[in-house]
Amino acid sequence: MPFVKAQKTRAYFKRFQVKFKRRRDGKTDYRARNRLINQDKNKYNTPKYRFVVRFTNKDIIAQIIFASIAGDSVLASAYAHELPRYGLEVGLTNYAAAYCTGLLLARRVLKMLSMDDDYEGNVEATGEDFSVEPAETRRPFRALLDVGLVRTTTGNRVFGALKGALDGGLDIPHSEKRFAGFSKDGKQLDADVHRRYIYGGHVAGYMKTLMEDEPEKYQSHFSEFVKKGIDAEGLEALYKKVHAAIRADPTAKKTEKEAPKTHKRFNAKKLTYEERKNKLIERLNALNSATGASDDEEDEDDE
Repeated sequence: MPFVKAQKTRAYFKRFQVKFKRRRDGKTDYRARNRLINQDKNKYNTPKYRFVVRFTNKDIIAQIIFASIAGDSVLASAYAHELPRYGLEVGLTNYAAAYCTGLLLARRVLKMLSMDDDYEGNVEATGEDFSVEPAETRRPFRALLDVGLVRTTTGNRVFGALKGALDGGLDIPHSEKRFAGFSKDGKQLDADVHRRYIYGGHVAGYMKTLMEDEPEKYQSHFSEFVKKGIDAEGLEALYKKVHAAIRADPTAKKTEKEAPKTHKRFNAKKLTYEERKNKLIERLNALNSATGASDDEEDEDDE
């Protein structure tokens, strides 16, 4: 049998350096992150903002984040679960909802910085590409798109949130090649198709198809729409109202939750010094009384 040389010896494993925890978990692309957060040295302590968009099964998270040595800090955030406050109660994870979430974050951060009057953005969504122009007073708020581990395919919901932030007045470097409606063959953006996605036209089309072909599936698939009385014809008007409501008041509001009436405890309450002392005295007294009773019984037996 031929001798096989060990490729990974003890010396190799002594020098082996494990990757970062979030890289091991497959949560962070550190090559992309380093390129997003690296700041020129002549900018000193100027923060470099990122427009971060993440999707869960039931929510959309949009945040403005900047990195520091101590860790990431969130300047402002917006969530799809806030949209019911503006009139959108169903369909909180599609392209149109992503646009609303991006718009909400943009208007919120500009209002926070007192720049909302200078940069109104694109008030009416037409589907065409839009970039904010610098005003005379202050430069537009600039951020870089951070998509995380999402596949940046044409029409991805991430770019719906990007479009909402652009129309909201943020300055984000981008290309129209990834918006819904961009034709690879024609190499240009079809604004009508993109507008259709922004106002939920793709959802309305599917609703009409199911209603005609499979009414039972329509009732189960769009049960929440049916409960709220939302049909395919009224989707565009609904999204227009939501956009107007977001622009009217983008400020975040804390949820008012009632304090629990009875506090549940799952562990023993920590005793004070006096309580422990008294408890020990009680145990000693009980032990002494028990010992004294047993001694009396033995004396009676001896008699």
